[in-house]
Amino acid sequence: MKTRRCGVAGMFYPRDPHHLEQLLEKFFSNKNAGVDALGIVSPHAGYPYSGEVSALAYTAFPASFAGTFVVIGPSHRGYRTCTSLIPWETPLGIVDNDTAFGSSLDLDPDEVSHQEQENSLEVQIPFIKYRFPRARIVPILMGDQTLEGARHLSRTLIDGIRRSGRNDIRIVASSDFSHYVPDAVARENDLYAIAAIEHLDVEEFYRRIQSRRVSTCGYGPVATMCLVCRELGASSGRLLRYATSGDVTGDPEVVGYAAIAVM
Repeated sequence: MKTRRCGVAGMFYPRDPHHLEQLLEKFFSNKNAGVDALGIVSPHAGYPYSGEVSALAYTAFPASFAGTFVVIGPSHRGYRTCTSLIPWETPLGIVDNDTAFGSSLDLDPDEVSHQEQENSLEVQIPFIKYRFPRARIVPILMGDQTLEGARHLSRTLIDGIRRSGRNDIRIVASSDFSHYVPDAVARENDLYAIAAIEHLDVEEFYRRIQSRRVSTCGYGPVATMCLVCRELGASSGRLLRYATSGDVTGDPEVVGYAAIAVM
C-alpha cells in the first residue's frame, strides 16, 4: 500500500512513538475549548513552540468525532492546489484517507506536490491520530491563496459536501501568523487580522493582512475554512489562544500562533 511517509518527524515533532504520545498527552491535558466547531485554525510550527496552541484548537471538536477532517495547508514551495488520495503515516500509526470524498472533489490529486519536505499538513496529522483515532482525512495543499483562490476552493468543498449529503466533515486550516518580527508588532498585527476572522469577514481579513503586511503563511486556508463554515451555518469565530515563539524561546523576533474555532 502506498502511503505518504513522515517527512519532518524528528524535526517538527518526535519520531519516537512513545515520546510523541507522551508529548501529545501533555498538550491535551486539562484543555477544553468549550465549543463544538465546524472548523479551526491550527498552527504548524515545531511542537515545542506551537503544540499547546494546536491541541487547544483540536479540543474544539468532540473527542468522539469519527468523521472526516479536510485539512488545508499552504504550499510553502509554490505547488498548485491539489489533494492527496493515499493514507498518511504518523509515528502513532496510519491515518486513513477518505478517498471516496476526496476523489469526488473537483481537485487534481498530486502526491508529488505533497512531498515529504512540506510541513504545513504533516504536523496536523499526529494531533488527529492521537485524539480522533477513527477519523479520516482529506489533505489539500493550497497553492493559489488569493481571495479568488479561496472562494474557488471553498465552492469546490461546499459542492462536494452537499453532493455527499454528509454532516460529519470538519475543516482544519493550517497556518502560522506573523513571522520573525518583534513580539509587540506580532501581537498587535495578528490580533488585528484575527478580529476579522471572529466576524467571518474574509474580505476584511485580506484587507487587514495586506494593510499591515502581516506575514501569515496560510491566509488562503484560513479564508477557505471560514467561507466553507459560513456556508454550513457558522456565524462567528472565537480566538481560543494566541501565543508567540518568544513565549518559549525568549527571543525578541517571533512567530505568531493562534487557535481559532469557527462555529
